[in-house]
Amino acid sequence: MSLAEQLLDLSLSPFTLLLLIFLISALESLAVVGLLVPGVVLVTAAASMAGHQGVDMLGLLLAAFFGAVAGDGISFKLGYDYREQITRRWPLSQHPEWLERGARFFERYGIYSVFIGRFVGPVRPIIPLVAGMMRMRPRTFVWANLSSALVWAPAYVLPGYLLGHTWQRYLKLPPNIEAALMVIGAIVVVLAVVFSWGRAQLGRHGRLYLVTARLARRLPFARRPWLAMSQSGEVPLASLLLLIIALTGFCAWTLYVLKSPESLTLDLQAQRLFDWLRTDSLLLVSLGLAKLGDKLGIAVLMTPWALWLLFKRRFDVLVCWAGALGGVALLNTVGKAVFGRARPDTPDYLTGSLSYPSAHTSGFVVVVGLAAAFIAAECSRRYRLWVYWGAIIIVLPMALSRLLLGVHWLSDLIGGALLGLCVCALTRLVWQHRARNPLSPCPFTSLMGLTAVLIGLRIAFLPPV
Repeated sequence: MSLAEQLLDLSLSPFTLLLLIFLISALESLAVVGLLVPGVVLVTAAASMAGHQGVDMLGLLLAAFFGAVAGDGISFKLGYDYREQITRRWPLSQHPEWLERGARFFERYGIYSVFIGRFVGPVRPIIPLVAGMMRMRPRTFVWANLSSALVWAPAYVLPGYLLGHTWQRYLKLPPNIEAALMVIGAIVVVLAVVFSWGRAQLGRHGRLYLVTARLARRLPFARRPWLAMSQSGEVPLASLLLLIIALTGFCAWTLYVLKSPESLTLDLQAQRLFDWLRTDSLLLVSLGLAKLGDKLGIAVLMTPWALWLLFKRRFDVLVCWAGALGGVALLNTVGKAVFGRARPDTPDYLTGSLSYPSAHTSGFVVVVGLAAAFIAAECSRRYRLWVYWGAIIIVLPMALSRLLLGVHWLSDLIGGALLGLCVCALTRLVWQHRARNPLSPCPFTSLMGLTAVLIGLRIAFLPPV
């Protein structure tokens, strides 16, 4: 068994789970950091794993309690000792509204704000910091911190612990699927963080972008390339890093898959999970998604938009999209022929077709990912996060439907998604190498309506190809 498979099969020890609960509780309570950490989701997931493994419940509650107390305590100390400096530091210097919202909450509830604020998501990581900046009495804060953590710990930990303690008994899930669930969950969390916080930080007004720009201008070997890339406006730093990460990930993942050409332990676990989930209704939905994501489905999906671009004489956009779709189709064809990996199951309409990478996943990632990038470029900064999250929500069912149909392994989907991200990033780099005219105004509602009608006709009357 390879090292990667050993890591996937590794169960977290009770001590590791307790430490994980402590760290998540502390980070979720920590000033500003808690705004970026999906603490409720992570605490529930970790508590569920602990309940499934029978970890001592009292120890789990104590870990969550002390983590919450530590996080709020550090935040209060920072606000109390560094009141003036904090407002001038990133990210509060760029988001003063966070402190303003916390200050209004503190003024409204006074000494009770620390207790109440622990249970109010948008202000929770800010209230202890504001309490320190407002010079709340330390003794009062300590009592509010301890009492609120005493209530918060069981309220947040016990539901997850109960779920983990009972799901195997009452849901009758197949055994040994923890690694598959963890990988799928980790992929969703990483995608959400990368395409929300990460994408914002690598944009022109983001902190990481500004730091990189200052560094590039100071280094002689980096100054000229940076200036050359900035001639058309914003340096496509996000697209460049996405290309590097996705390409490296695809190569590394492919090498890992090639060591076990038939199936990985992770694949078998995912197959057991989706065999258990399979119902007639989900199969019907999955077949519809299969028709949407094949060559004919993507052609139908793109037709209204291509006709509008032809009418507007935006041949540059058409060439960009045609290159991306043609490129990913060619890479999928070559990849399947070179890697020669068999499918778990091959229905009649896929006879002679191979498995790795998943063409449905990579093609749909290119279509939806590029659409999200073009739409986000036309939106204000505050809405771009929702555009990318919407793209993730659209792509995930398409990819996972391949597991429900039993025509792909989970590792095929991961490889296909990484390949699609490579093509997306490369296409955006080509597009951003010079200034372009905006695409708006666009009859978005009319085009979406026509697209929905054509997709419905394709799914209803034409077989998958």
